[in-house]
Amino acid sequence: MSAVAMKPADISPAYDEEVVRLFVIATVFWGVVAFLAGTYIAFQLAFPALNLGIEFTTFGRLRPLHTSAAIFAFGGNALLGTSFYVVQRTCRTALFGGPSLARFVFWGYQFFIVMAALGYVMGVTQGREYAEPEWYVDLWLTLVWVVYLVIFMGTVLTRKETHIYVANWFYMAFIITIAVLHIFNNLAMPVSFFGLKSYSAASGVQDALLQWWYGHNAVGFFLTAGFLGMMYYFVPKRAERPVYSYRLSIIHFWALIFLYIWAGPHHLHYTALPDWAQTLGMTFSIMLWVPSWGGMVNGIMTLSGAWDKLRTDPVMRFLVTAVAFYGMSTFEGPVMSIKAVNALSHYTDWTVGHVHSGALGWVAFISFGAVYYLVPKLWKREELYSLRLVGWHFWIATLGIVLYITAMWVSGIMQGLMWRAYDHLGFLQYSFVETVAAMHPFYVIRALGGVLFLLGALIMVYNLVRTVRGDTRAELPIAATPRSGALRPAE
Repeated sequence: MSAVAMKPADISPAYDEEVVRLFVIATVFWGVVAFLAGTYIAFQLAFPALNLGIEFTTFGRLRPLHTSAAIFAFGGNALLGTSFYVVQRTCRTALFGGPSLARFVFWGYQFFIVMAALGYVMGVTQGREYAEPEWYVDLWLTLVWVVYLVIFMGTVLTRKETHIYVANWFYMAFIITIAVLHIFNNLAMPVSFFGLKSYSAASGVQDALLQWWYGHNAVGFFLTAGFLGMMYYFVPKRAERPVYSYRLSIIHFWALIFLYIWAGPHHLHYTALPDWAQTLGMTFSIMLWVPSWGGMVNGIMTLSGAWDKLRTDPVMRFLVTAVAFYGMSTFEGPVMSIKAVNALSHYTDWTVGHVHSGALGWVAFISFGAVYYLVPKLWKREELYSLRLVGWHFWIATLGIVLYITAMWVSGIMQGLMWRAYDHLGFLQYSFVETVAAMHPFYVIRALGGVLFLLGALIMVYNLVRTVRGDTRAELPIAATPRSGALRPAE
């Protein structure tokens, strides 16, 4: 069974499309904010004077702002919006609870984003690994997330389609697991009912393990399972082909969600965490390679019989390149979890490059593809304003990612090697500041990569605005554009 085979036709007055439109707008807006913040803090690392000497604009305040804006604001809105779109069509029923409940989730989630952002800038956070927002923000998000879960599960339970399409399995795993992670990771005791400060329920190595159980499974279920749900709907729809192997998708699902939950300790190699727990995390991380690549193979092979679309459809290019980046990141992650490799890579820019190959190449690209697919359908347009601009966005953003991750790979490996270099007397060969100076050129390259990625996003905004306005542009399909000197068939 495939997304293409769903019936009746996609357009139905019973579906709540207004809330999906709101989420699409929020996705694009917060995406630009996240990319802008990320580019600025990249330049701050290369040129520290850009910290401006003001506490609110320092790297320490803006880095968690950028991270949360990219993951929870940009990625979160993309997930919530696409999940509401997909579950209605694959279940052939409107959202459970009606429009009012769905609007509460949208506006409640935006309120959470704003509260968290203000907390980061003002320095009001728990001060832990992820600089999580304080307890009152956590409580509000818990309420919003429970309502989101009720809507999604209620829609699945009241479906008119007997089969639960695989995309919904991934969305459900994402919603339920993130709820559990959020609650347990944020167990804290407020100092007072009206006070902003709180203290974590755990401390020491227990708190570290809890944070990385949360951190890695946020990657596993927020940034992987959720976006795989997106892949399993939008790749077949855009390719107009059935999923390559529905059986593989189910095996891939159960193997992935079982193995991912055990992999968190690989972030704590060579720490006070017991050695058996470190080895457990490493072992499960290596095993994760197989189900992860099962998903990659299923996504890419869905194009069987439609490979020509990569040449003619830049939106398809975004979707398939995202799956390729997913495959690359899920190979690199298990390699970096091996203790011998981690001894070199940990605490270096190699980790930063790895994270951004997944965040920009997988999460952002699959979101861009979904947004480009959704906007014409949600605003009832025949096609995007300009497919050529989509092509420009793809190549500019891809070049930005390549500059970013290659600079961080080189910088990170160099950094790790310099830290562990000894002279003939057994003393460290390089001081810490010498490693920072050596990394400066790569920080500049990384920042320029961020500029290109941001530029691509701004091209997308222009294209989508013109599409929503209903503007049309006369242009030949990319593959049909005549080239000077090109051979033409005889007439």
